[in-house]
Amino acid sequence: MEFAKLGNTDLIVSRLCLGCMGFGDAQQGQHDWTLNQKETKEIIKKVLDTGVNFLDTAIGYSNGTSEEYVGKALKELTQRDKVVIATKFLPRSEKEIQKGEEHIKKSCETSLKNLGTDYIDLYIYHMWDYQTPLFDIMQGLNNLIKEGKVRALGISNCFAWQLAEANSLADKEKFEPFNCVQGHYNLIFREEEREMIPYCHMKNIALTPYSSLAAGRLSRTPDAKPTNRFNKDNYAKGKYDATQDEDQKIINRVYELSQKYKCSMSAISLSWLLSKVTSPIVGVTKKNQIKVFSEVFDLDISPKDLAYLEQPYVPHELVGVMKDNNPYLTTRH
Repeated sequence: MEFAKLGNTDLIVSRLCLGCMGFGDAQQGQHDWTLNQKETKEIIKKVLDTGVNFLDTAIGYSNGTSEEYVGKALKELTQRDKVVIATKFLPRSEKEIQKGEEHIKKSCETSLKNLGTDYIDLYIYHMWDYQTPLFDIMQGLNNLIKEGKVRALGISNCFAWQLAEANSLADKEKFEPFNCVQGHYNLIFREEEREMIPYCHMKNIALTPYSSLAAGRLSRTPDAKPTNRFNKDNYAKGKYDATQDEDQKIINRVYELSQKYKCSMSAISLSWLLSKVTSPIVGVTKKNQIKVFSEVFDLDISPKDLAYLEQPYVPHELVGVMKDNNPYLTTRH
């Protein structure tokens, strides 16, 4: 396993992060393919054995039970200071009366309780809150830093201009800035390269993208049978089905190089991503998927082959959270 400093923070993280959306009570959330507590612990144990120390969850995953399962497993498997835990808070609901600062404080307290810990290493603003003043958001997060409940801040599902605006305000008010961005980025969705990635590189802001394997599309061989998640994950279908013909050209090249380098398609896809970012998030729900956490660091893909993977890409429309949580798209004439 390789490790890196997380942007401008003092956190040292493994260069692959275990995504924990696949853990949690299947009756409590939007996914019925999530793992129970026992299965969660088994997966986390094996991933920790590869050297991974970085785990990403959210209060919104399976109604907080992902946090609960992860927290309980880590308490039984390792010491708290040996792992870096990232979790996320959601925007206020339209019916919520409390102010932004109060919402953030309450969300953090709930996550701390779910995780069974006194502090969160990386607290992530899950998606932009268009209803709450930015000052309230930044002040609320800064209060958590001052209280020692959070060590560093990250942001997910935002535009580069929003990140710049937030960190400019943080600089002006002497608040803690965002030092990590978790965006949608992989070989078949590269829109973050337009503005976000250059901006983050310029400011030394860490990149920890989600959907690294495009919900399995960048890891499944042509002869593989569709998984339960592939068949049932309608949200992922909404992100990728419309461009599957264009994307398949890239997926074919991933498979071609996996044959050339005698490794999994996952390893090829993640090797490309590791050449761009700090620590991709990789979700695991099966034990046979864990080998990639070691396999990818044995690869040495040539620059020519990395460029070969990129060549067929064509621009994509916004999808997922960046489309759904975007008031500007609904006001076009």
